[in-house]
Amino acid sequence: MEASRTVFGKQPEREKKYVDVVALTTSDGLVVPMEVRWDDGRRYRIDKVTDRRQAHSLKVGGTGMRYTVRIGGAQTHLWYDDYRKRWFVEAKRVAQPETWA
Repeated sequence: MEASRTVFGKQPEREKKYVDVVALTTSDGLVVPMEVRWDDGRRYRIDKVTDRRQAHSLKVGGTGMRYTVRIGGAQTHLWYDDYRKRWFVEAKRVAQPETWA
């Protein structure tokens, strides 16, 4: 998502973040995500996949196979974009400090 995009005149609270995912592909072709890896090295083991369906991300845009997963007891969503062949999440936007010229 471009930094210049706004929602109703303000910066959105979430942004599309592409992440690495370790996944298992079963013998019948089912893809099961097992771990999410952030670019800074943090790893989050997926405890359980509770749902899998084709869906749109209304918060950051994009579409794909949406996995509803449990990580550390918290429920969240993880998408696989079939077109781009990449995984993404709706990450919290980190506020950037203003700089004065």
